[in-house]
Amino acid sequence: MFSMHAGQCHVCLLLRLQNKREPQISRAADEKMRAKKMEIGGGVIETWMKKHRLLYTGATKHPMILSIRDGTIDFSSFKRWLGQDYLFVREFVPFAASVLIKACKESDDSSDMEVILGGVASLNDEIAWFKKEAAKWGVELSTIVPQKANQDYCGFLESLMWPEVEYTVAITAFWVIEAVYQESFAHCLEDGSRTSPELRETCQRWGNDGFGQYCSSLQNIANRHLGKAPLDVVAKAEVVFLRVLELEVQFWNMSKG
Repeated sequence: MFSMHAGQCHVCLLLRLQNKREPQISRAADEKMRAKKMEIGGGVIETWMKKHRLLYTGATKHPMILSIRDGTIDFSSFKRWLGQDYLFVREFVPFAASVLIKACKESDDSSDMEVILGGVASLNDEIAWFKKEAAKWGVELSTIVPQKANQDYCGFLESLMWPEVEYTVAITAFWVIEAVYQESFAHCLEDGSRTSPELRETCQRWGNDGFGQYCSSLQNIANRHLGKAPLDVVAKAEVVFLRVLELEVQFWNMSKG
């Protein structure tokens, strides 16, 4: 496994400290604050999306994505992304499996497992797709070395597999990782885009309506658990949400060069 970046370790330490923290508010106060929060404007995720709109937009409409959309991308950047993301997906597999296990043990709704299982099952096809694309673009996957942004991201995924990380926190991370790609590549397929024919298949892979529906299902699952989670768990999930967005931006920066 890859080593973790100092900033990421700070997040992991926060997760551990919050896990050990004694409750600071009564159950009644907790429920009252949560109800008030839900009254104000939809689910917890929708509140975060408004609160952290700038960072979310930075992850989903990064200059690299915009360069794909307007047809100006340097293909060397795409090939760099292709090799690095292949390595990332291989590390994403055990994380996804750990979320599935947590769903089986901690979720109160069996449909959670079915949705997550569908995502896990698709990863074998995704790895095969990366291999096919790498051959087409002349990218030798066996020689690719993970760059620092990739190491940081994979190390963060590893930290989320710890048994003490709650399912609510893990499913939030799982959702936002998938959602960033869906929204990013869907943007490259919108009317008015000038995405090159060579990259349309890539954009279709994550930007299609079916993947969008899958991401919506994950968001609904995360929102449901966040809506009834203790406030300290919601706070930890928000930290993870923000860290994923930061890591996505760093991954795009690395790819763009």
